[in-house]
Amino acid sequence: MLKTYKVNDALKWDVHFWLGEFTTQDEAGTAAYKTVELDDFLGGFPVEHREVQGYESDRFQGYFPKGIQILIGGVDTGFKHVEAATSHRTRLLHIKGRGKNVAAVEVPLTSASLNSGDAFIVDDGLVVYLFMGSRAGIHEKTKANQLTRGLDDERGGKVEIHVIGEFDMHKEDDTTNKFWSLLGGRVASIKSAAAGGSDDAPVAVRNMLRLSDASGTLTLTPVDFAKSSLHSSDVFIVDVGSEVFVWVGKGTTERERKYALQFGQKYLTQAKKPAWTPLSRVVEGAENESMLSHF
Repeated sequence: MLKTYKVNDALKWDVHFWLGEFTTQDEAGTAAYKTVELDDFLGGFPVEHREVQGYESDRFQGYFPKGIQILIGGVDTGFKHVEAATSHRTRLLHIKGRGKNVAAVEVPLTSASLNSGDAFIVDDGLVVYLFMGSRAGIHEKTKANQLTRGLDDERGGKVEIHVIGEFDMHKEDDTTNKFWSLLGGRVASIKSAAAGGSDDAPVAVRNMLRLSDASGTLTLTPVDFAKSSLHSSDVFIVDVGSEVFVWVGKGTTERERKYALQFGQKYLTQAKKPAWTPLSRVVEGAENESMLSHF
């Protein structure tokens, strides 16, 4: 699916390819390849997104105001009936760290995940709740605000954002009540800052690899997780914990560009990431705020 929009009179594109529950590896690879063909046709500027049945992004679901209807495949199979998936997947992100080592990682969607020392985002699609622990650090608050703005940007500026401080958690209003209902119910208190652990190390294990064909074959090589590691001549797989980006430099070879997203998918499997982990392909100079906020 191709979505075209304008930013300051410049055309922008998002390309989504959708993988059904019973998609084979060959089909997934072909979908990624065809997505790259469309990307090439548009000059290599679109941001590409992989969508997985049952875990579709809110941006993708927003294209279908009446909901997504999942149909049985075009040929008879022995597979079980696939029910229609019409709702997004609400998630809770834990924002923790210090300085540039602030990470966002998905944690169980429950009030037991909260603590006073960190920031949290309850992502409920077009409504996002930003919870600030009373002892959350300035870098955690900044990162949480950046990610919240990124979610709003990715969803066309339609997100309703609510900020809830720890001292506001006992309020009895519609916003606060809804926040607690998403977390399984209101609690009298949350864990102490100490229960959240030290801020000296990121919560999520972040990883970066370079994809290059300089040796004659496409190979992945680990590199330092830093913005300075990115350079125009290669592709980089950037794993920030909660999602994975495939960054394509402007000077990459045709072969590197062609197989970049497929290697991103292989990485998800090799790293034993959950099947629903968001995977996006971005081009140098057209990065979204969501990716840049991790450096």
